[in-house]
Amino acid sequence: MSDAVEAQGGPTGFAGEPQVQKIMLVTDAWAPQVNGVVRTLARLVDELRAMGREVEVISPGDGYRTVPLVTYSEIRLALGARGDIEERFTAFAPDAVHIATEGPLGWDARAVCLKHDFPFTTCYHTQFPEYVNARFPFIPLAAGYGVLRAFHDKSDRVLVSLPSIKTLLEARGFHNTAAWARGVDIERFSPGFRGKDGGVYRDLPKPIFVCVGRVAVEKNLEAFLDLDLPGTKVIVGDGPARGALEARYPDAVFTGAKFGEDLARHYADADVFVFPSLTETWGGVAIEAMASGLPVAGFDAPGPRDLIPGHGVGAVNDDLRQACLDALGCDRKICRAYAEQFSWRRCAEAFLLNLEPLPRPKKKRFWRRLRALRRFRPWRGPLAA
Repeated sequence: MSDAVEAQGGPTGFAGEPQVQKIMLVTDAWAPQVNGVVRTLARLVDELRAMGREVEVISPGDGYRTVPLVTYSEIRLALGARGDIEERFTAFAPDAVHIATEGPLGWDARAVCLKHDFPFTTCYHTQFPEYVNARFPFIPLAAGYGVLRAFHDKSDRVLVSLPSIKTLLEARGFHNTAAWARGVDIERFSPGFRGKDGGVYRDLPKPIFVCVGRVAVEKNLEAFLDLDLPGTKVIVGDGPARGALEARYPDAVFTGAKFGEDLARHYADADVFVFPSLTETWGGVAIEAMASGLPVAGFDAPGPRDLIPGHGVGAVNDDLRQACLDALGCDRKICRAYAEQFSWRRCAEAFLLNLEPLPRPKKKRFWRRLRALRRFRPWRGPLAA
């Protein structure tokens, strides 16, 4: 069993019933944004609610004033939300608070928790220092990691999805990391879609090497598109770099973003999934590919390094072309069986076990005090400490 599967809660699954019933989840990444973080959090919330947990989600779409993120205009950042977060925190009275992202909402929620000495957990979803450095090389990695350390340093646990990311963060001075692997929808992504109606790539030269995800500079797509491979290279997804890459690589096929069954078919009908990114913190698209029976090729980097070697589900190599060719020979049934270990239920159970609630005796006194303060104060706005 892989380290990533162990991080979901181990082979025996859920160990006991936790006391956490009410969870406040604060995230700067939420619909209508389309990315791996949003998909992960949305599915986690669905699973937690199906398990009978009450989840209050605070996101940029809750009526806050927002501004576009630089270089990602479709991502809106919420400003001036601290007072409202404090109101909702007091009214909801959660057992635990999880701050999923390091954006403005995350910083505001962190401030509220620290003000009232309420424990919270955070998550490391994205290698922002590398992303920022890729766009603005004059901003050193050390500066980015300094900001992230400051954000996560008061968190009881920083949830990370891969052993290699845990090692990287600890080398950067993070001291409170905990393993939490993600899940995959094994019903939505299935080998059963392969060849339906002749397949989505029926008119393209075979084999099909596909990459699915956001078309952006940090995804290192040129490393894939530059390869001399037989058949056809396909990019499924959209993003700010799509236009420039389409112009530079006219022999590649760019399908745009796909969803639902259409996306599942684009996975299942391909022959190898190529994962050129060097900055992943999980690799959800790789697990979706495996669930579709699709072997994965990648660099020896976080994500592929943690998920592929030793399982017969693909190949990693500093020579990406060789990894692609090696992956062609993998057994698609083994890929599917491996992905089936990553259930969303196991992911949600491990998440619950990683939360840090107030101890029961302290919790009752804590909320009694805050509710009394809220009841008698004659104004709206942040509560007095």
